Parts: sequence; structure tokens; C-alpha cells
Amino acid sequence: MENKKVYTFGNGKAEGNSEMKNLLGGKGANLAEMNLIGVPVPPGFTITTEVCTDYYTYGQEKVKEMLTKDVNAAIHNIEKLTGTKFNDAENPLLLSVRSGARASMPGMMDTILNLGLNDEIVEGLSKKTNNPKFAWDSYRRFIQMYGDVVMEMKPINKEDHDPFEEILDQVKEEKGIKLDSEFTVEDLKDIVGRFKKIVRERTGKDFPTDGYDQLWGGIFAVFGSWMNERAILYRQMEKIPDSWGTAVNIQAMVFGNMGSNSATGVCFSRNAATGENLFNGEYLVDAQGEDVVAGIRTPQEITLEGSRRWAKLAGVSEKDRAAKFPSLEEVMPIVYKELDDIQFKLEDHYRDMQDMEFTIQNGKLWILQTRNGKRTGAAMVKIAMDLLEEGKIDEKAALKRVDPIKLDELLHPVFDNNSLKTAKVIAKGLPASPGAATGQVVFFPDDAEKWHNDGKKIVLVRQETSPEDLAGMAVAEGILTVRGGMTSHAAVVARGMGKCCVSGVGEIKVNYKNRSFEVDGKTYKEGDFISLNGTNGEVYDGKVETKVAEMDNDFTLLMDLAEKYTRLYVRTNADTPRDAAIARKFGAKGIGLCRTEHMFFEGNKIKAMREMILAENSEDRKKALAKILPYQKEDFKGIFTAMAGLPVTVRLLDPPLHEFVPHDEKGQKEMADQLGVSVEKIKQRVDALQEFNPMLGHRGCRLGNTYQEITEMQTRAILSAAVELKKEGVEVFPEIMVPLVGISHEFEMQEKIIRDTAEKVFHEEGMRVDYKVGTMIEIPRATLTAHKIAKTAEFFSFGTNDLTQLTFGYSRDDIGSFLPTYLRKKILKVDPFMTIDQNGVGQLVRLGVQNGRMEKPDLKCGICGEHGGDPESVKFFHRVGLNYVSCSPFRVPIARLAAAQAAIEDK
Repeated sequence: MENKKVYTFGNGKAEGNSEMKNLLGGKGANLAEMNLIGVPVPPGFTITTEVCTDYYTYGQEKVKEMLTKDVNAAIHNIEKLTGTKFNDAENPLLLSVRSGARASMPGMMDTILNLGLNDEIVEGLSKKTNNPKFAWDSYRRFIQMYGDVVMEMKPINKEDHDPFEEILDQVKEEKGIKLDSEFTVEDLKDIVGRFKKIVRERTGKDFPTDGYDQLWGGIFAVFGSWMNERAILYRQMEKIPDSWGTAVNIQAMVFGNMGSNSATGVCFSRNAATGENLFNGEYLVDAQGEDVVAGIRTPQEITLEGSRRWAKLAGVSEKDRAAKFPSLEEVMPIVYKELDDIQFKLEDHYRDMQDMEFTIQNGKLWILQTRNGKRTGAAMVKIAMDLLEEGKIDEKAALKRVDPIKLDELLHPVFDNNSLKTAKVIAKGLPASPGAATGQVVFFPDDAEKWHNDGKKIVLVRQETSPEDLAGMAVAEGILTVRGGMTSHAAVVARGMGKCCVSGVGEIKVNYKNRSFEVDGKTYKEGDFISLNGTNGEVYDGKVETKVAEMDNDFTLLMDLAEKYTRLYVRTNADTPRDAAIARKFGAKGIGLCRTEHMFFEGNKIKAMREMILAENSEDRKKALAKILPYQKEDFKGIFTAMAGLPVTVRLLDPPLHEFVPHDEKGQKEMADQLGVSVEKIKQRVDALQEFNPMLGHRGCRLGNTYQEITEMQTRAILSAAVELKKEGVEVFPEIMVPLVGISHEFEMQEKIIRDTAEKVFHEEGMRVDYKVGTMIEIPRATLTAHKIAKTAEFFSFGTNDLTQLTFGYSRDDIGSFLPTYLRKKILKVDPFMTIDQNGVGQLVRLGVQNGRMEKPDLKCGICGEHGGDPESVKFFHRVGLNYVSCSPFRVPIARLAAAQAAIEDK
């Protein structure tokens, strides 16, 4: 508690800099840095993230006692730099109070603007500026924001509007006006009175009038918002630790709502949706920043080029464009030029695409914030590759700039062009975040969660989104908003999530109470299907077919770059030639897991499998398996062909036999009819196969060692397929994997069966192929005795799914009943089936590798569990010294990039 807690900045000087993000948060560090490089920033100060921790440890009163002296001194510094006085009616200083975590969390925490106003000070501000409308507009905004954030004035029901917005709508209706900007001074005074009255009615308290009381309320509200529901959810999604805390940034207010020579806006040094090197953004004249971000008003484009683009989309001629879509470049050309110069300066300084907030007060430009901008996966790749080509960053920096998880967005389906030709366009808005989305209409975020949990795909439709909508946005296929532009909350958060979003669809009329929207005379109710095209802003009636996305040149360059630096290679988990081909296209270096049990469930295969299960002796089992053999052989030929020249690891039969028989009466009768036996015999066999815990029962190598004819058939299918392909000139490298080994003798017995069968096949075919025999390490005991298993095994593949289940004693099928509670109470930091438990399961993997290589130094080790596609897990496996990871086809690029980043971080 003895450390410096308040850092000041202003007039080109600052006590902090951009290297202090952990302490000052991203916003505070960048405000300090901008001062140091000569960017115009309103003066202020930052209360450190460490104080946020103190707030939750010691409480408000202790923190206030601890900070008061420093805060008062920092306020005095702002007064000195601005020539104004806080809490003074003659020469008033107003403040903004904003959050600022070290990682960007757009809209998740609270902000208060115009702090310091009361009935006397608003009159003083009116006289000083000779602009009473501006003063009273600022006052009503302050009461609305402070009432919402600090005094927790929320709608009573989700169908209801914000209580302050209801008052604004009432006054508009009474006065016959539509826009906030049409309010007169008398209207605003009336609104302020109504606002204060409803605050008193709802809270039982009068609105605070002392500036310092307001300030401390604002500071504590920002610290309190660190633990609000939406911020917690966002941190969970982005893997931001709760322990980081938020800083609080307090600045002198600058005003974009002082008339036609004032404005506010948000801009990007490059396109956050596509990555194009185009300066872009939006602004509103006579407004404050929340108007743009919240999407309450649909803003205008800042550049002439952008204005012309949106006019064209809207079908407006160039002749009428300037009146309907006036750009900042045309309206305030001198200010625009200064803003354009600053965006170049900031991008060059930070060497990354910048997201900037600005205010123009009576023709003077102020920059309120800059940060590395949130962007889509496609934009992330393009920007990284472009910055590399421009010489602003090197190859390693380019690789580190791309979040592996966001590559998933590039692989999402897109609308099929043929389907689009017949799709009915019902509305058009702004293409806020690219992608294709089809789903059922839902209007409220909690309903979205419920529908999603019921397995439905949904499109969230809102007037405009707010941070409270985050949970619903997270589960939606796409987001549609009536209001808001390309920099609204919906647009920015959707791009960060990789969600398709169409914003500013003004022709749609939403009725929350009826749970419907109307467009062009047709009503769409909750549950109706619509489709969104986030690339061109079109909204379609019903479902539109999709297709697999094509990879562009920037993606190829990124993968080539990853290949250059990686040490850990990536294979795929694939059971079909189609999956194998997709994975190979994405750069997979072979198959790390081909699950043979998936091949038994089609047509005649399942019938023969069930014959084998009913068999009462080895000879009958062999007869049934002989029927399966040609099917298995053809399956393997297809997969080997798709992966020609690369290794293919085939796992022998793993699940217990009860998974191949029906457990309902109807299914058992059908099986009896197919096999020509009595239903009673089927029931008896099904009952005999039933196990209390099949995961720990008769499965894996236990099946192969009790029914060795199963292992013989599968070995014959694998190797005869390989020999036939070799005769055809196809290079094949089969690797036969024995599952669920816990005792070295289990593996040795299976290996002997495999080797003996292989020799028979090679003798019959008159040709040999190179092959390997290894095991899946998925039982804790196997990691402890790996040195014994490695005496005969030629490779290890860690099955981290089962290894996690057996180490924790958790079932993947049942963990959902307690996992949310465990995550919320911090018993678990992450789902151990999504990200490897490095301290437990991970140490077993490390031990298994060490023990295996103690016996066989060149032992090839890989992993084929779901963790193979998780970036954090991949980086751990790199450090452990694995040779490869294996994952599902569409996660291969993610794993490849993570592996390259691991190699870079290791040096």
C-alpha cells in the first residue's frame, strides 16, 4: 500500500508511459505516452490497477482515506493546466471518469462524463460558454449516466426501456420532435427535473450535488464495475485474469456537444473488419462520445471515400450524398487533416492498427484514447502480413501479432453464391463484422442463452446492444441492430468475438413487448429464421445455404511463416478421406489419430459387427470379422491415399462392445430380425455387455487381448491396404496404435499379435511395407511405467482426454453439472478438457516423455486429445518436448501458428 497510486499527465508531460500498462492499464499508459509524443490529450490522472486490488481487499473508506491527498493534488494540477476550478460555479471544471484495464475490454466497465455539475454550476457553465443549451444538455447527460452507473437506475423488466430513455421519449412525443438535438433549453431543464425526480423515486435518495461526492462515487463505481457480470464474462471469454484489476482515468472534459463546430467520433488507422490499409471511422456533430459508441444515433463517415462508399450502398446519388452523408473531411477539412496526421503518427509509434476516440470542441481536436484495435480474424492476418511487408515489424512479431484462436473465424462457412442469387433481401444495413449467419430470431440475451443451450442457432436482434447483452452476443450466430454504426458497441464487440454483425438497419421496427420486428410490411416473430451477410450488410428472409470458406494469400503467407519457425509439427485427427483431405489442405503433417470404431456404424458393417458380438466362440467371431475386413480395408485405402507420403496413426478398436448394440426394445427387435435370432437372445447379450463404468471396463487393449481375432482383423485390414497402395505406387506410412495400455505386458501381447499378423500379410502379398507399432498413453500408470513400455513401443501418443478423466476422476459427460460452479468459485481456472491441466495432467505427460526417452532417446512422442488444438496447450506440449500434436482438421492452422509462437517464445 506504500507504492505511488496516482500518476498525472497533461500539457505534453506525463509521469507514466506505454511500458507501464500493468500498473496504469492500457488506457492510462497510452494517455501518458501520447502526451510524451506530442498528441493533444486533455489533462488528467490515472489511479493505478493496484488500488483496484486494495478496493476489494480493504473497502471504500480505507481506499478513500489512502487516496484523498493524491487525488486532490491531481485535481489541482488539472485546474492549473486548464485555468478552471472543480466544484466551482464561476469557472467550472468538469471531469470524465473512465476505466482502463491492461487488456482492452471495450464497453465492459463503466464510464461517467460531465461529472461535477449541479443546479448552480450548470448556470455558471451556461454563462461562461454563452451556450445554455450545451450546459443543460451536458447536465441531463450527467444525471442519466451517473444515475445508471453509480445509483443503479435500471429498467424494472427486460421488455422495458431505460427509465431515463423513457422520459426522453415522452418529452419528444409531447413536443412532436424525433431527435435529441431538437430539444430546447426549456425542454432540457424540464428533462433534468424529471430525471432527478425519478432518481429520488427509484432510489430513495436525492441526486448528489457536491462535486467531490460525485467524484468518489464515480471512482468507486469504476472499481466496482471490474466485478460486474458482463466484465467477468468477458474476462472468461478472453482469458483475462481477475487479479489484474482496472485503473481509473480522470480527465478534464472536452465537449463535442457545443454546437455545429463541435463533434465526437471513433476512428481506425486500418479497416478493423477487412484489414485494408484505409483510414476509416465515424463521427457525430454536436454529440458526446457515448452517442457514437452506444449506437443511439447512426453516425457519419469521417472520410470522403467512406462517405461515397456508404452512399453507394444506400443507393444515394453523388449529387445527394453530401447532404445525406457529409464526411468530416468535407465538414471540417482542417481538423480532419490534423486527425489524419495523428493516426499516421500513432500507428507508426505503436507499430499496429490503432483504435482512437476523439472530440472536437469549437474546432479544436483532442484525442481521448488510442489502443491496438480489436479486429476480425481476417483483418488480424492481413494487418500482420501488411505490416511485415511495410517493414514496420519483423517475421517473429508478425507471427506473435495473430491470435491463433481467431484463425478459426477464417475457416467459418460463408454463403454459397448460388443460394444468394435466390435469397430474398428484406433489409440492408452496415456490414459491421463479416461472416455468414443463419438462425432463429431472438430479442433478449437471456433468451439467447437458453435457446443456445437447447441446441438452437439464433440471431440476436436488438435496437442497439449494450455491454449487458454480452452473454447473448457470445452464443449468437449473428447480431442485427437497428441503430449504431461501424464503431458502435455491437460492431466493436462482434468483431472482437468473430461474430457476424449487421448494424444500423434503420428500416426495421423492433417491438420488444411483442417479441417481433417489422420490415416492409412483414412481421418476423421470435423463432422465425433470418440470415445475415456481415460482408455486405444484407439481411435475408429464412435460411441461406453456406459453403466452406476459401483461404486467401495472406493466410497462406502466415502459414508459410509458421512453418519456418515451428519445431512441433501438427497432424490431424481424421476418420474419413474427406477430413484427411481438408486437414492436408491446411498443412497437416499426417494423421495422429484415426479412430477405427467410427468405421463400424454404417450399413452392413454394423450388422457384421453385431454378428461378431453375438458370437459365442473364436471361430464364429472370425467369420463375422471376415465380413468386416474388406470394408475396413477400403476405408484405410481411402485415408492412406488422402495422406500419401505422410504417416497415418490408426488406433485399434477402443470403445466397449456395448456401444455397438441397441439398448431400446425397437432397436433390439430390428437387430434380432436382421441376424435371424430371437429378441430374447439379443436382450441377454446386451445385458451381459452392460458395465457399471464402461470407461474403466472391457475396452481398448483389453478387448484385443481377450478377443485377439479383432486385433488380427484390423492389422490385416491396415497392412493389406498399405501393401496394395504400395503396389500402385502410393507411399504409405502406417502406424498401428494400441489403446488404453497401463501395463507393459498388455502392450507386448498386442504387439506380438500385430507383428505375427503382419508377417502373414507380407508373405501372402509378396511385399513388405514399413510400419510402426506404438501405444496411446492415457492411463496414469502408463506414464509411471513408460520406460518399460518403451522397450517395445516405437512411439507414444498421449490421449489427454482419457488421461484428464482418469487423473481428475471427472467424466467428460457429467462435468457440466458442476464445472460452471467450479469455474465461478475459482476451484478450476479453466475447463481441463479444453486446456491442459499443466500442473497435474501436464506433469504426467512430461513424466511419460522423460521415462519413455530414458529407455529410447529417439522415441517419437505426440498427443492426440482435444488439447492438440488449444493454443495454450500446444505451447505447453512444445516445452515438454513432444514431436507433434494432433487435432481436428479445422484446428490445424490454429495449432500450427501456436506451435510457431511457442518456438519463438522459447528462444
